[in-house]
Amino acid sequence: MPKTISSSLPVNPDPRRPDYAAWRRDRLDEQLVRESGGAQPAERLLQVIWQHQRLKPGALRMTDGRRVRVLHPGFCNFEAGPDFRKAVLQFDDEPPVCGEVEIDVAVSGWHAHGHDTNPSFRDTLLRVVWTAPGSGGAAVLPMKPNLECPWNQLKHWAAAEPLGDLPVKLHGLCCAPMSEASDDEVRNILRQAARVRLESKSTLLRNRAKHSGWEQALWEGLFTGLGYKQNQWPMRNLAIAIPELRERLGRRMRSSSDWLAVLLGIGGLLPVELPRSELKKSEHLRKLWDVWWRLRDELAHLIQPPEVWQMSGVRPANRPERRLALAAQWLADASFIRRLEQWFTTANKEPDSARLILPLLNGQPDDFWESHFTFSSRPLKRPAPLLGPGRATDMAINTILPWFYARANAGKDQAVREQVGQIYFNWPRADDNAVLKLARQRLLGTVSTKLFKTAAHQQGLLQIVRDFCAKTDSLCTDCPFPDYVKAWSLR
Repeated sequence: MPKTISSSLPVNPDPRRPDYAAWRRDRLDEQLVRESGGAQPAERLLQVIWQHQRLKPGALRMTDGRRVRVLHPGFCNFEAGPDFRKAVLQFDDEPPVCGEVEIDVAVSGWHAHGHDTNPSFRDTLLRVVWTAPGSGGAAVLPMKPNLECPWNQLKHWAAAEPLGDLPVKLHGLCCAPMSEASDDEVRNILRQAARVRLESKSTLLRNRAKHSGWEQALWEGLFTGLGYKQNQWPMRNLAIAIPELRERLGRRMRSSSDWLAVLLGIGGLLPVELPRSELKKSEHLRKLWDVWWRLRDELAHLIQPPEVWQMSGVRPANRPERRLALAAQWLADASFIRRLEQWFTTANKEPDSARLILPLLNGQPDDFWESHFTFSSRPLKRPAPLLGPGRATDMAINTILPWFYARANAGKDQAVREQVGQIYFNWPRADDNAVLKLARQRLLGTVSTKLFKTAAHQQGLLQIVRDFCAKTDSLCTDCPFPDYVKAWSLR
């Protein structure tokens, strides 16, 4: 008797043991209930549906009657702001537009979550919700009536699908030729792009040094790095004030505590007044205030409004108050730049030069800021360094080594240029981030980091994103990079 199809499929051989399919279904059912907490799906599940576009193609209609065609759903955003960025949408017969998409379970979420007043959401093109009963004047896209199949058939798939993994159909046009290239060919492309990035950053520092001097150009680069992407400009503005602060205050700046009081003060990060209640909360704040109030009027023209700082989406350990506590140590140390130069002269002779720069950048132990995120936060259970190894790598790769390279170019010192290159291209890779992960998925079709042995490989990928991906849309329209990869990999 011939076997039937059903009899050839694997089944649970022992009914006393749990069947995987049944067990999986039960666990996913539990997850669905736990995530949603009610009759509506959890927001994460709606994000998965949107990312994979499990919606009726060409039949999407908003509550105001407009048709929506999704040419690209955008890329999942794990930072502050709308859920998807760089989506390409077409409304009715209008030209396609690129922007951001926010997913909420209910229409009321837009106001309840403060999106209506948050500047990060001002470029939102489309609001997507589960259902929109009585949405009033809000033009939204309801998801439930537009699903490609009933929710009961989709929910287990959505619960099991990891958010952020890029579907194959969303890979970039360069993914195919990059996948055909060998590992060595890809790394060579990345190294060439990394050299462009090194030279570009060194040129910026050299141009700045022409106006303000080498030391000041370094301070501005270091402060900018301490600001991360959210607070680079207010940090850089503080660095620009350093020469005036040194000239005005001179010997009055006797310690890192004095420098911190001034940096926080002109940064608008100290309270305008200090009530007694605040004095009782933080002895450290009182000491800084005692320094600042004597200098406040003299430095009033330098004070930045607190609104220049972006605190939403900033990790507690990266708060600007903590980063300025480290910068204050650097400024108070008259030998800081000299010791940085001493490190560089021996860096190519040391097999672990990356490790040796960390204690130099991390400064002295800080009893308060290593155990607090803010003035009023509870003490941490475990001390957190003011600068971790990942950020130290970023500072070295993006500022310190380009600064030495710029000086070598200005002095036409080929030996020093070679020394910078040796250190730069052998520096261990830095921490991964969302930009690198998305770029690997788009360009290489993988989240794996096995190709990225050094920080220069990561820098090269970031340079390619800047040169090409950032200048085209999510559909890679007219992007020339795929042709470059094809030409480069010809044997």
